[in-house]
Amino acid sequence: MRVIAGRAKGHPLKSPRDAHIRPTVDLVRGAIFSALESLSVDWSAALDLYAGSGALGIEALSRGAEEVDFVERNHRCCSIIKENLKHTGLAESSHVYRMEARKALRTLKKRYTLIFLDPPYFDRSGHTILAEVADSDLVGKQTTIVMEHSQKLSPEETCGNFQMIRRLRHGDTCVSIYQFAGDED
Repeated sequence: MRVIAGRAKGHPLKSPRDAHIRPTVDLVRGAIFSALESLSVDWSAALDLYAGSGALGIEALSRGAEEVDFVERNHRCCSIIKENLKHTGLAESSHVYRMEARKALRTLKKRYTLIFLDPPYFDRSGHTILAEVADSDLVGKQTTIVMEHSQKLSPEETCGNFQMIRRLRHGDTCVSIYQFAGDED
């Protein structure tokens, strides 16, 4: 696994050796960022929930995101994210939070313009996180939400004020991309 494009292009990324953690492979990451680059996406503040190795957030930083917050509950994964950030020279533009994703929705206090969700495939409650994110104070009119999921899970076309604008499929991996389509409070 490596950084695909941008200022850290080609840097290898460490990945945890855990059967429950599946880092987003280069092919899927490339498809995600190709889709994002074709859309009007604000790259100023990104959030990588269920960050794992940090590959999605690091790719965003490499491609020009101003700052990325990483949320991961696994202590070993947080250490790997920090190592990957240091190795790529992107640590200054990031924060790593060791906590549950749902706790982050209540704890973090800023709005993000880009949110990556990659909940574990085996976690049955993972399908509800999209609705929780869409209804949280972390989103606004400029937010794009990217959710990676199994093809067996089909998230709703509309979630809160967010509308699915694109779905990508690569084998068992699907990616649903949502943008704001409703009225903001």
